[in-house]
Amino acid sequence: MPDTLLESIASPEDLRRLPPEQLKLLAAELRDFLIDSVARTGGHLASNLGVVELTIALHYVYDTPRDRIVWDVGHQTYPHKILTGRRAAMAQLRQLGGIAGFPRRSESPYDAFGAGHSSTSISAALGMAEAFRQLNSAQRAIAVIGDGAMSAGMAFEALNNAGDSDLPLLVVLNDNDMSISPPVGALNNYLARLMSGRFYAAARSAGRRVLSHLPPIHELARRAEEHMKGMVTPGTLFEEFGFNYIGPIDGHDLDILLDTLANVRRLPGPQFLHVVTQKGRGFNPAEANPCLYHGVGKFDPKVGANAAAAGRVTYTQVFSDWLCDTAAQDDRLVGITPAMREGSGLVGFSERFPRRYFDVGIAEQHAVTYAAGLACEGIKPVVAIYSTFLQRAYDQLIHDVALQNLDVTFAIDRAGLVGADGPTHAGAFDLSYLRCIPNLLIATPSDENECRRLLSTAYLHPGPAAVRYPRGSGPGAAVTDDLEPLPVGQACLRRTGRDIALLAFGSMLAPALAAAQTLDATVVDMRFVKPLDLAMLRDLSARNALLVTVEENAVQGGAGDAVAQALAEMDLRPSLLHLGLPDRFIEHGDTALLLARCGLDAAGIEAAVRKRLGEVSE
Repeated sequence: MPDTLLESIASPEDLRRLPPEQLKLLAAELRDFLIDSVARTGGHLASNLGVVELTIALHYVYDTPRDRIVWDVGHQTYPHKILTGRRAAMAQLRQLGGIAGFPRRSESPYDAFGAGHSSTSISAALGMAEAFRQLNSAQRAIAVIGDGAMSAGMAFEALNNAGDSDLPLLVVLNDNDMSISPPVGALNNYLARLMSGRFYAAARSAGRRVLSHLPPIHELARRAEEHMKGMVTPGTLFEEFGFNYIGPIDGHDLDILLDTLANVRRLPGPQFLHVVTQKGRGFNPAEANPCLYHGVGKFDPKVGANAAAAGRVTYTQVFSDWLCDTAAQDDRLVGITPAMREGSGLVGFSERFPRRYFDVGIAEQHAVTYAAGLACEGIKPVVAIYSTFLQRAYDQLIHDVALQNLDVTFAIDRAGLVGADGPTHAGAFDLSYLRCIPNLLIATPSDENECRRLLSTAYLHPGPAAVRYPRGSGPGAAVTDDLEPLPVGQACLRRTGRDIALLAFGSMLAPALAAAQTLDATVVDMRFVKPLDLAMLRDLSARNALLVTVEENAVQGGAGDAVAQALAEMDLRPSLLHLGLPDRFIEHGDTALLLARCGLDAAGIEAAVRKRLGEVSE
């Protein structure tokens, strides 16, 4: 016999067998399990604690996995994973070989759609709802989206499309910052029940049929209904999109959730349910500081997590210090982030220079074109953005910034592998997708101090420039206080050897230097992918039998390909070996272990070179 109610739940089918009065106990046990589990593994906590009751209610009312729940971003899916047969697997959460921290279709039939980037849920769920209609299926599709994700244009594009249909799509807005609605009370809960009930829906439909024969009166009634609902709920916007708005309701009141969802499930057409929840619910430290507990490492639940981890300075901190120091000297500098103030290192800047700090929300496309507009008028914007999120603004980067040769600096964090966050957040492609863009300078610092100086180089460059750096700390180089730039396009010879030259880009310098000791190889810190140091390439080609490019980026189309193309254009034909991330998505796990598996540690570089030399000698 299971010791707890939670242990008796192996799937939502077990959940649906429980009487409703037991669900509150289940929620309490699920919340306790979440805190204990994430304390052991690390991961996202505050957002998951906030959706415990909502997750239970959705799986209780809907026939999952036949009915599809599409979670936005994925930071809120741990309760979902636990209730869908992965409770024991939480012990290996985000570890190599363990379950992912985000929904993944290959992991479970209950993960209807993979997620990692925000604001995709409504589009995907709408596609599923249309597919069900095409297949004459009674299955339902539900999108669960956070209020922060509603700031992205993609969400509104999907709302616009969905509201123009008659599909039975449910969009659940998880409003966990009280940023849209006033405090939830008994009146709002009552109105939500009323507006989701059959009587209200039937009366509304009948009224429309009767009044449709009297167009002026019908229009008057429609406007009166909208205005009345707008007075007591904040749903006028969503009604204008064509949704029936319901809410806001208390997302921690299971009775309200169950009644409302049961009613909504029977309604035709697109429905919008506004649910208010509290990040960190049930764990006092997370309630008090939900930002700290958004993503945490291992911690003692009795003590709580530390706000800052001890150790070497991170690249993000190097950027943060550089940004503040540069802003103090140049009042034209402004900092822009698409909702990643903490992750991108902009907290200090936002406090010191609040009028020059802009968080544009989860709107990467807007962030880039907004920066372009600023640059048009002589302001010098610095866009702090993760590599994986810059992908979402690729057209704006090309069309609005590079094509017009505007002076925008991109500080690209999380370049390369990102460990436990896995392939959705890995910056595996930026060198490949950036280097083909005209007018763009691309720099790859190999240590902390070089990062600071290359940021200055990019900032002083009179055109678009990008500096990409990895997550976490570097080799531990001392960082100077000056803001001196490095010469554009100039590589740095770090070691002189014989016959073999390792051309290292960014984070790969340290393992290249280690491998060079046993290979007696020359090592060059390339620093720039664009422009390349052509004089250095010409000299290396003349002096070495084998040139080896090493990068923490997809080997296809990356820095190595840039080197090969440059050598070919100079009519130089040395033997080349390109080392980088392989042509597959790299799983989540310890970053050092993953790099070793990709052959991008010292041992892997040495082995690849020796293998090539063996092939050449044959």
